[in-house]
Amino acid sequence: MPEAPRDGRRRPLDLPHCAVGCAQLVYHKDGKVTQIEGDPASPVSRGRLCPKGSAAESLVNSPLREYRVKYRRPYGSSWEALPLERALEMIADRVIATRAATWEDRDERGRLLNRTMAMAHLGGATLDNEENYLIKKLYAGLGIVAIENQARI
Repeated sequence: MPEAPRDGRRRPLDLPHCAVGCAQLVYHKDGKVTQIEGDPASPVSRGRLCPKGSAAESLVNSPLREYRVKYRRPYGSSWEALPLERALEMIADRVIATRAATWEDRDERGRLLNRTMAMAHLGGATLDNEENYLIKKLYAGLGIVAIENQARI
């Protein structure tokens, strides 16, 4: 196991950032990420990082990182900040309305369907297996059929 840096930074848990699985050592000091490197003890990545893993430090420390929900109204030309609670209510309202308007109980031959074909989900590569499992259960429970994950670079 690599030693912690001598400048007082702490060695955190060794966890992969995404489904690709390159294990990262994330160092921080005073609540700020100071360095991210590959974990040489990882049997998956053996200390190497993929391009996404290599860019992770700049992702969390970028001055352009957005911390607010942004919304652009239909036919709008600019983005506006919304409170998280309001954005979640808007999403829930639209999911419920779309599901109600497009629900298919049975096909023309009477076979059970219990689905909607009007919604789909494409997950991102930063989700771990547990998150993907829960997402699959949620969307399948809503009757959504098109559920996919983009876990490739």
